[in-house]
Amino acid sequence: MSIFDNLNATPATNAAKPAEGSFTFVFNALPESVEEMKHLPEASLDTPYKTAALTVCALCAYAAAPEIGREMLNFLKGPAPLSPYEISFLNDRFRDGKHIPFSYFAGANPVNNYTPSQPFTVTVFSNPYSFQNEGWATLHLNSGGADSPRQIKLRLKPSEGKWYLSEQMIMVGVRAPQKDDPWA
Repeated sequence: MSIFDNLNATPATNAAKPAEGSFTFVFNALPESVEEMKHLPEASLDTPYKTAALTVCALCAYAAAPEIGREMLNFLKGPAPLSPYEISFLNDRFRDGKHIPFSYFAGANPVNNYTPSQPFTVTVFSNPYSFQNEGWATLHLNSGGADSPRQIKLRLKPSEGKWYLSEQMIMVGVRAPQKDDPWA
């Protein structure tokens, strides 16, 4: 047996293509530390939908305590932690207010200043183009303050069978909360 025999072998993977559709996640309370997040059933990260739902939770934590939010996001990003650019982008987004990540939970809208219904409920969904590239997923979330869905891009690490956050496009502008809207 040569040391080069396995060079062209296809790596084994247990991960099948994720199910398409809409998945709703319910949190009685939002995690307040990366350890709390790791104890949630969704922390298995075995579907991209779970990772996307936890991304919303991590961004909510970032709004309250940036260091804790960074720890959570780094857990969700797996082998590719937040870059300095991503941290700067998030810090900039939160200068406009802490409400954006909360807008993805059911019941949150500009009129109630993005106060989610309890328990915290977020729905993540796919479309026909979500799984075009093997090992990648682009999933969608609706915001109570936007007219079109926002995206989260995830990447599968086949050796672990886990889906990690690659890129989030949910920290973009939403309608101003009523308390901040001079025209309300």
